[in-house]
Amino acid sequence: MTVLNALIPVFGLILLGWFLGARRILPADGNATLSIITFKLMMPVLLFAGLARADLSRAMSPMLLLLYFLPAISVFVLINLLMHRRLGRPSSMGLAASYSNNVLVGIPLITVMLGPDSLVYLFAVLVFHSLVLFTLQSFYNAFFGSGELNWRSLLGSLANPLIIGLMCGALVNLSGLEIPAPLWRLVEMLAAAALPLALLMLGMSLSGYRIHLSGSLVLLTLSKLLLMPALVLALGLLAGLDPLAHTVLVLMAACPTGVNVMAFAMGQADTRIISSVIFLSTVVAGLTLPLWLVLMAP
Repeated sequence: MTVLNALIPVFGLILLGWFLGARRILPADGNATLSIITFKLMMPVLLFAGLARADLSRAMSPMLLLLYFLPAISVFVLINLLMHRRLGRPSSMGLAASYSNNVLVGIPLITVMLGPDSLVYLFAVLVFHSLVLFTLQSFYNAFFGSGELNWRSLLGSLANPLIIGLMCGALVNLSGLEIPAPLWRLVEMLAAAALPLALLMLGMSLSGYRIHLSGSLVLLTLSKLLLMPALVLALGLLAGLDPLAHTVLVLMAACPTGVNVMAFAMGQADTRIISSVIFLSTVVAGLTLPLWLVLMAP
């Protein structure tokens, strides 16, 4: 019952957003405006608020980061090797199998299931999440694709409002800067509205995707939802990681593919597969996340 209590609000809002998008209840310009407000204002404020007052001493551990990113990089490399051999060219398939939607799905899931204090471990990983995986993808494209590294494109993908919100929150936290109470109340009000709107927007964006069945789709979806969290689970057990931190890392690894991967799709064929992975992994995560939650329960 606890697992259902955690998942129903998250996937219920995603489903509601999908319904709104599929029925085109919101006009296109209204949808675009709401998306901009959500992802360029409210979500960055949410990440800022969470990191600004988090107890970073609990989570900023090289071991914690290693236990998440070693499996992520391993899946990234393995899938890219397999798909490069199959396609005869670079692709962003490895990124689709290793880049989790830790903001839109991970934050509400972990908040409801484990409590707000556990988010400190998620924030510690998020600070480096896009930096590590997007940089790897960019180097992979440069060395095995076009032969040159597009620094402007890479910096553009990293300098997005979500990353800026995280960085500003970390700076406030580390500097010990006190934010006046009225301003902090404003931050809290914006942050409170962020997650419901973001989940609705995720569902609305999924309504525009269509599933194109293929062996690649199945491989990437299973790698994202089963292989990666299994690796994080195994490494955490071997390292004797704190149970709460271990649970957070496994749930992060088990989240569906993040929509930001679409920015790295190479051509129409990649776009079709990756959009299908985003859609299918989000839907199937409604079934696999309860299994990981039960498995990690004390």
